[in-house]
Amino acid sequence: MFEINNLTNEEIKEIKDIEFVLNKAIEIEKLANIEFNVIIVDNEYIHKLNREYRHVDRPTDVITFALEDNEEEIEEYRILGDIYISLDKAKEQAIEYGHSFKREICFLAVHGFLHLLGYDHMKKEDEKIMFSKQEVILNEANITK
Repeated sequence: MFEINNLTNEEIKEIKDIEFVLNKAIEIEKLANIEFNVIIVDNEYIHKLNREYRHVDRPTDVITFALEDNEEEIEEYRILGDIYISLDKAKEQAIEYGHSFKREICFLAVHGFLHLLGYDHMKKEDEKIMFSKQEVILNEANITK
């Protein structure tokens, strides 16, 4: 189960697409009894989070706060954490990468979700695994470039 909270003043018609792609990710990852939040914010809000928690003084596209640190202690019911997505960055990056806003915001949601599950892209081999999972999920949800 997850909730999507829009903390911006803008209406986001792609909320249903985000829900669909995240449900597809949950299905593909064969998960049950999980809980997490997706919070959509503006650049100012995510900039503050990035500065405070990552010590990076600029806005970013997505930040996750995972509540599970140790895979050995996974419970039957899992509260995964929060995914913060910058609406402003999603719009900018959709233009920059030449694809739709729907594709970008769904990509960021899936990217954040995989981070909550412990996937990372700090090393080349980990990046390969995570990015290939992202593409599988997006393709299965019919979210193309």
